[in-house]
Amino acid sequence: MTETVSKDMIASVHYTGTLPDSGEVFDSSMEREPLTFLVGHGQMIPGFEEEMMGATVGEKREFTLTPEKAYGPRDDEAMMEIPRNQFAQLEESAKLEVGTQLVAQMPHGPAPFTIIKLDEENVTADFNHALSGKSLTFNVEVIELRSASPEEISHGHAHGPEGHQEQPVAEKKCDDDTCC
Repeated sequence: MTETVSKDMIASVHYTGTLPDSGEVFDSSMEREPLTFLVGHGQMIPGFEEEMMGATVGEKREFTLTPEKAYGPRDDEAMMEIPRNQFAQLEESAKLEVGTQLVAQMPHGPAPFTIIKLDEENVTADFNHALSGKSLTFNVEVIELRSASPEEISHGHAHGPEGHQEQPVAEKKCDDDTCC
C-alpha cells in the first residue's frame, strides 16, 4: 500500500509560498533542505495540512489558502502603543524605524512585532503575524513520507531520520518541555 500524507506521518516537502495578488514569493524551501513536519499535530497552518492530506511521494499540489486557513485575519487588538522610553536601551545601539521587527518578552513567551508608527513619546507595535489577513498560494512537492515513531508522536514533532534524535540520548535529552 502506498503511504499518503495522513495523521502521525512524517512528511518532508519542498514548497514555494507566494502572495496570489502580486506573485511575490514570501518563503521557499527550494534552496535549502525540505520542510519536515509531523502531520496532524498543529505544526503547520491548518489549511496547509488539509490540502496535503492524501498526497503521495512525488506528488505536486498547488493551492490557495484564505486568511482564515492560513495566519488568520488581521486583529486590530494586536496593535499596542508602548512608551518610547521602554526602548531607551535599544536606541543606544540601534535606530528605531517604521518596519523594524523586534521581539517582546511577554508572560506567555517571546512575541514578535513590527513597528508601524513612531513619535516622540510612543512606539506603535503590530503583533499580528506578517502574513495575517492575506491569502497564500503554495506549490508543494512531497519528497518523503514515513510513519512517525511513538516518541515523535508523544513529543508532537519530527526528530530525525527514522525518528531518532540527532545526538545520542546521553548527550542530549528530549523531554516534555524541550527536544533536540
